[in-house]
Amino acid sequence: MPTSQMVMYEDEYKRVNYIIERLLTEANSKVIFLVDKNGQLISGVGDTDRFDTTSLASLTAGNIAATGGLAKLIGEKEFSILFHEGEKDNLHISIVGGRVILVVLFDNRSSLGLVRLRVKKASEELTAIFDGLKKKAEEKERNGDIEFPFAEITDDDIDNLFS
Repeated sequence: MPTSQMVMYEDEYKRVNYIIERLLTEANSKVIFLVDKNGQLISGVGDTDRFDTTSLASLTAGNIAATGGLAKLIGEKEFSILFHEGEKDNLHISIVGGRVILVVLFDNRSSLGLVRLRVKKASEELTAIFDGLKKKAEEKERNGDIEFPFAEITDDDIDNLFS
């Protein structure tokens, strides 16, 4: 069965940002990124300016894909949580709703236990939002009311942009 194209609407985007901003505070973390499995950054909160977010998003998706390959080799479906410990900073990476990747960067002001606890709650809320988006997309597809976000952009518009 083909998967529906997921479109993020403004209301859902605001709700997602509210959840990850709250998570940033509650987990006492430094930065949080939400990335799709194709490596595209959906959102980031916290001290995001110090990062190349494009590279971070694509490397995170690659990390999840590589770890997924390892999981399959040992008979698992996937590893839904990854943890990387550094000298100063730590990364907690989790798959949310089977669709997106939540990346939490934290240091010694927080703990892995606190981050895991807060991520679990935020993941449930984010999963509900992404499930709703999936249902919207499937319903629009069934009704033949498929939205293409850039449908109004013509070839002439693109040519004018680059000339």
